[in-house]
Parts: sequence; C-alpha cells; structure tokens
Amino acid sequence: MSSTTIHLSKATFTISAPDIRKLPEDSGIEVAFAGRSNAGKSSALNTLTNQKSLARTSKTPGRTQLINVFEIGDNKRLIDLPGYGFAKVPLEMKKKWQKALGEYLEKRESLKGLVVLMDIRHPLKDLDMDLIQWAADSELPVLALLTKCDKLSQGKRSAEVLNVKKILAPLNADIRVQAFSSLKRTGAEQADSIICDWFSEEL
Repeated sequence: MSSTTIHLSKATFTISAPDIRKLPEDSGIEVAFAGRSNAGKSSALNTLTNQKSLARTSKTPGRTQLINVFEIGDNKRLIDLPGYGFAKVPLEMKKKWQKALGEYLEKRESLKGLVVLMDIRHPLKDLDMDLIQWAADSELPVLALLTKCDKLSQGKRSAEVLNVKKILAPLNADIRVQAFSSLKRTGAEQADSIICDWFSEEL
C-alpha cells in the first residue's frame, strides 16, 4: 500500500479528449466511470469529489460525448467515459462514442478499476452486462454503483442490491455492488473507500 493518502476532492479537470490518442501519457493509475447516458454518472462524480460542478450535469442524458480527465495528483486520474445507450443522438455520433469507449477500455494500460453506474430501478441492461463481463474477463476490479437509490424504499433497495450480486456472482470476479444516491450521499463513503484503495495500490 502506498503511504500517500488519496483525496478525491482534489480532482481538477485536465482535458476532454475525443479518443485515446489525445489523452495524457498512459502511466500511473486511472479509475474510469462508465454507464448508460441516464445513469447519473456526472452527479456521482460530483458527489464523490465533493464538488458541485466538476462534471457537467445536464437534463439531457448523453452530454458526455468525450473522454473527460480529472487529475487527483501524483499521476492518478479519474476518467469520465462517454455515456452509452439512452442518448438521443444521431447513430453515427453514437458509434463514434462507442469506439472511443471501447478503445479506452481495451488499450489503456493505466486503467486499474472500473466504476459502472446503473439506475437501481433498471440495472444490468445488455450494455451494462457486456461491460462488466469484459472487466471480469480482463481481471479488472469493478464497483457497480446502483444510483438513484433514494427513489426506492430501504427494503426494495436492499433486495435490488442482493439481486444484482446474485446475478453477477457466477462471473467469479472482483465486483463490489453498492446502493448509491447523489442526492442523499448514500453509499458515498463506501464508494470513496473502494476507489481510494485502487489508487493506493503500488504500481
């Protein structure tokens, strides 16, 4: 373990890149955030970094069209990947985003952990499963954040977390499942702890 304490609140925006060729040098540690366009990815990033507008939120899902990079110091970065699925955009543009997403996941050596965000009311859609399956095959640790959990009662929330864990168990991978709410900060402390552990691993 590294002796350096990680603080996600130190995150600062560095660059928006259309593809991996425009990203910073592929070294250090990166933790990437990925999810469907309406999963609340930007809100989660803002909550976890204790910043109101680090990642731009929009009432129109799919605003993240580029790979956004946030430095947290010492060659460690949070990566906000293009949203997938829901966004009402031309097919060609959607294909371009998907290509950037796929290239990053397959080729980026510094990627050490993947946060997959899913609306707790509609988790594990096909694209979510594809992404988690890919991470499992690549032996990349995953934090599945079930967002907007404030929309459900405590009982339904717990049942959904258990159900997602049960479905993902056969993958035999390093996958943690956590209910999360940007509005109420539910699960923020646990998610912060997992992500900081990834950043603290020796290279």
